[in-house]
Amino acid sequence: MFYKELRVCFLLLLFFVLPRAVWSQTLYSLSGTLRDAETGETLIGATAFIPATGKGASSDINGNYVLSLSPGAYTIQFSYLGYQTLTRQINFSKDQKLDITLSPSLNELKEVVVEANSLNEKLKSTQMSVEKLTTQEAKLLPALFGEVDLIKTLQLKPGVQSGGEGTSGLYVRGGGPDQNLFLVDDATVYNASHLFGFFSIFNPDAVQSVDLYKGGFPAQYGGRLSSVVDIKMREGNKQRFSTSGGIGLIASRLTVEGPIQRNRSSFLLSARRTYFDVFTRRYNKMKEGVKDYNPIPDYYFYDLNGKASFELGPDDKLFFTGYFGNDVFGFQNKGFNFDFDWGNKVAALRWNHRFSPRLYSNTTVSVSDYQYGIKNNVGTRSFKMGSGVRDYSLRVDFDYQLDTAHALKFGATAVSHDFVVGRLSAGSSDGGTAFSSDIGHKAGEYGLYISDDYTVNSRLALNIGARLSGFSKDTSFFVGFEPRFSARYNLTESVSLKGSYTRMVQYVHLVSNSGASLPTDVWYPSNGRVKPQQSNQVALGISKLSNSGKYLFTNEVYYKWMNRQIDFRDGAQLFVNPNLDQEFIFGKGFSYGNEIYFEKKTGKTTGWVGYTLSWTNRKFPEINQGKIFPTRYDRRHDITVVAMHQLNPRVSLTGTWVYGTGSTYSVPLGKMVMQDIPGADFLYIPLYAAERNNYRLAAYHRLDLGMVYKLRPRYGESDLTFSIYNVYNRRNPYFIYIDAIKNGDESKILGFRAKQVSLFPIIPSVTYNFKF
Repeated sequence: MFYKELRVCFLLLLFFVLPRAVWSQTLYSLSGTLRDAETGETLIGATAFIPATGKGASSDINGNYVLSLSPGAYTIQFSYLGYQTLTRQINFSKDQKLDITLSPSLNELKEVVVEANSLNEKLKSTQMSVEKLTTQEAKLLPALFGEVDLIKTLQLKPGVQSGGEGTSGLYVRGGGPDQNLFLVDDATVYNASHLFGFFSIFNPDAVQSVDLYKGGFPAQYGGRLSSVVDIKMREGNKQRFSTSGGIGLIASRLTVEGPIQRNRSSFLLSARRTYFDVFTRRYNKMKEGVKDYNPIPDYYFYDLNGKASFELGPDDKLFFTGYFGNDVFGFQNKGFNFDFDWGNKVAALRWNHRFSPRLYSNTTVSVSDYQYGIKNNVGTRSFKMGSGVRDYSLRVDFDYQLDTAHALKFGATAVSHDFVVGRLSAGSSDGGTAFSSDIGHKAGEYGLYISDDYTVNSRLALNIGARLSGFSKDTSFFVGFEPRFSARYNLTESVSLKGSYTRMVQYVHLVSNSGASLPTDVWYPSNGRVKPQQSNQVALGISKLSNSGKYLFTNEVYYKWMNRQIDFRDGAQLFVNPNLDQEFIFGKGFSYGNEIYFEKKTGKTTGWVGYTLSWTNRKFPEINQGKIFPTRYDRRHDITVVAMHQLNPRVSLTGTWVYGTGSTYSVPLGKMVMQDIPGADFLYIPLYAAERNNYRLAAYHRLDLGMVYKLRPRYGESDLTFSIYNVYNRRNPYFIYIDAIKNGDESKILGFRAKQVSLFPIIPSVTYNFKF
């Protein structure tokens, strides 16, 4: 099987490369780097576009672009979101190198002013089912406790749902939370959440761009079924030193950046920390000695980001990215001490090399480490439990501009996984250890890919690719062939049709106890019994520009079917279990829907409206009598409205409104009364229907409003950001529990009733942001 799949990839390679000899003609290349004129940072995804031919190119993760053209004179437009478009006249008679610097828009609200060309690029792009986000846009939107969260902003896009009230989890087109691949400068992050999922780990001051792929995945991505969140960190200012940050209700942040060697190297250091613990500790101390007082748990999180970039020469660049973040939760009361912490460590070293104006390479070596641990002390006894995963990765990517019609991408990846699925120890306060155990697994994951972005003519463009993936664990070895295809056809200058097909394979699986009150995540590898998960997705869409490119309307329909989905037996023992894979059961998943999106990017009022109609189901032989049932995150209707309005040069108003059909869950039909022996207390045992997820919570909806007021400091820039979360104080359901109805003296239980728990009422907040 392995050799058969390898032959297919080899034939694809020949298909892409051999025609070069047939298409040989006199061509010249224009290449260079696109940068920010104020900071010197490279611009990712900026465009070089030739109106006369309708052809163009986007800058890669290093800001590099390349155009292949026949001899002649051309007008070329360079543009980027929120920047002024620059036009240059070029005469082609030889290969040329042209570095371009783009200046931010002169408009006061440059963060949300986007040239109409950006929507035109969306229309012309072969890629579909992708959402692009800038931190400047996210910073304007109202946020919970005033904390800007990039992942929550992605939840406002069609096809993306949250895991519940206030959480930063992603459920993309019917996929689970473990089916999202988070990459930070090409390094994998396994847990992207702080505060039990209420905030993401990504500090917006350190992030340059975020790309979310929901389908039509480019061939360089693999390892997850449902989405890829590709996050690129800022390089730091190459021109001058600067400091920025913010002070909010629950957290503060600070970023320092500047040149190491002007115009050639730079650094960026960014930190963020909450201060819940400062207030809770003080309050607990005030309550010492109060009878029956239960102390408030101690909690805080922090994260540190760092990046350094070096230009070693005209053809070589070096980048180092580091991230360290941790959550710490503690509770102490009357001899009972409980501590819980979890966090990520990421380090990545990337080398960019230019072989020629047409050929670039990126080589990345990275380490990613996710660990969590629980420590419990009762009297003189101690108990520790933990889990984690550590990856050592090597990735090599090549970009080759074959000619005016073909842009090739190809490369390879190798990952060494080290899983700890159960770490347990117990002992005494004097340091003695009663027992300890450590259950771990080692595995390897591999990938080889190639793709061709083929411009057939001015109307038709194709992206054809394939990925050959592999996974080894002990004596088990799996191979997955993952074809990728997408197409774009322009019906007119303002209307395009798009379609895509993608197969994805996932070799690592998240074991999560949904009934636990704390996050207890265990990542587990595929083996002889636990086969890799697999998904196939097809999507069709239409896009239309109107009013001279000011408005973009898109409509996409998709269908995704998934094999070897994992769930757990009732009463499964998930932790410190050497035979954990015996607790798994396997089934199928189906998801389909329609996503409608309307976007406006120019003028004083900008924003978008999104609507998703979707179905998400699962089928397991051991669950629901083998019948199809909806998942916990199946929501029929999802609506988002986002508006940003520039009131005057110093004041902007923002608002978001969201609506979603209530989530499903299983509710007991009644309770059975049991008594072991006469006179003993009665036991009430819930009786569930055979049907899984047989009830749906009330609909979720919420309005948030915000205002950004620009101050006039003597030096630098600053503003006050006001926001009101849940303006009309909607008590949205978080979960339902069954409560007993008792008589007046509470001596008898008369019946039971369901009660709703809600988290967040109306919450006003203010944040002071500064930069100098």
